[in-house]
Amino acid sequence: MASDVIIIGAGLNGLVAANYLAKAGKRVLVLERRAVAGGQAVTEAFGSGFRLDVLHAGGQLRPDIVSDLGLDVPASRSEPLISVLPGGGQLRLTADSDDRTLASIGSVSKRDAERWPGFVAFMSEASGFLDAAYRTPMPRLPNVSFSEGLPLAKLAMNLRQLGPRDMFRVIRALPMSALELTEEWFESDAVRAAIGAVAVHGATLGPMSAGTGYTLMHNWLNRGGLGHRRVEGGVGRIADALVAALKARGGEVRLSADVKRIILDDQTVRGVRLANGEEIAASTVMSAADPRHTLLTLVGAPELPPEFVWAAQSIKMRGSVAKVHLLTDGNHGLPAGTLIVAPSVRYVERAYDAAKYGQVSQQPYLEITADGAVVSLHYQFAPYALRERDWGQERAVLERSAVDTAAAAFPQLRSSIREIKSLTPLDLERTYGLTEGDLNHGQLILDQMFFMRPMPGWSTHKTPIDGLFLCGSGVHGGGGISGAAGRNAAKVVLKA
Repeated sequence: MASDVIIIGAGLNGLVAANYLAKAGKRVLVLERRAVAGGQAVTEAFGSGFRLDVLHAGGQLRPDIVSDLGLDVPASRSEPLISVLPGGGQLRLTADSDDRTLASIGSVSKRDAERWPGFVAFMSEASGFLDAAYRTPMPRLPNVSFSEGLPLAKLAMNLRQLGPRDMFRVIRALPMSALELTEEWFESDAVRAAIGAVAVHGATLGPMSAGTGYTLMHNWLNRGGLGHRRVEGGVGRIADALVAALKARGGEVRLSADVKRIILDDQTVRGVRLANGEEIAASTVMSAADPRHTLLTLVGAPELPPEFVWAAQSIKMRGSVAKVHLLTDGNHGLPAGTLIVAPSVRYVERAYDAAKYGQVSQQPYLEITADGAVVSLHYQFAPYALRERDWGQERAVLERSAVDTAAAAFPQLRSSIREIKSLTPLDLERTYGLTEGDLNHGQLILDQMFFMRPMPGWSTHKTPIDGLFLCGSGVHGGGGISGAAGRNAAKVVLKA
């Protein structure tokens, strides 16, 4: 059966887009290069008893997407963020200002405990505005038509509804550094550092970098607060729900179907060519791969205008996240929660400094989560582009540094380890298709946000190729597990 739309990549954004299109009556085929659907939202096994959420410890689709598509998604629970402090202390933070949280903050600063509910309320409003922004189609500047400008006018009205004080607070916070933002609220370095760590999670930025006010709002929105939302049965069950819904709507998902080329005729999409030589025809192709790979590899620079090629080449990826997963005997001694090693703002900033010079941080910012006997270490900073060594040499250093840092906080951990599985930024590129190991398909930075994502003048999901649209994390609304980019792109395709 011929397809109306081919979608490259069965990550969450590709599957969300596919469901919206199938719901509208389109015949949809999703092609996935790996043998498992889900993209970054995968739950995989590295051996007996070694099953885990590989890239993201938790996540949730946007509630409106779940409602629109009638998805049967698994239950999830919000975890506290627990910062491990020098001397064995812990700082517990949650977005609901419960008594335990206020008591924990009060142990380091009574003033900060008093200010915490106000900060949570502000972050809730700020992330709510960001959610509205992610639902708003971005126009192709500088020429904005009335139909494109109307959604922006509605977004401006949403912002004004916050009231004058909070409206200016939100706008002002976007370009601020996480340090500057938290200094206006809190006096404790431990509190500032914990919030700053959430701000730089997944980004190649330090808490003193401009624009980490924005990334804090982004991560707060996607997590629903500070700690992860852990999915019952693993994040892979979100992808399972999307695949099941798509099949029920008549759509198809083909695994181990590696797209090597987007076929064109006179700057118009005609279909795709797979690695095995098979060609599949379609008049519309959506790519959930990152924009640089889609445009420069699957399409190819000779098919694109020179200025557009330059812009695509300039998309900043710069991944610096590694993952170190541990199979233990279960006696690791870790409490429940999203645990972080980020004792001070300076500590996190120094960890980032190493990445700036092409080095793996020897004192990393770690985020630690446990699921039964499996312990996962999210490691920052470990840059894709090493300056003096390569990842074949540096893997052992990464694993040793991760275990040493985590074991310093939780002494029982070291003796409980039975197996180690590490994923360097190079592994993230080769196995999961993440160019330069960038989880966000393009850094979430000031010059790559809103109408400048993935690049200025091309924020509408369209490309210079007729019939080719972008729907992955590298476009507006993307980054993390939310599905917003896929939803937005599907609406553009249906309108077109």
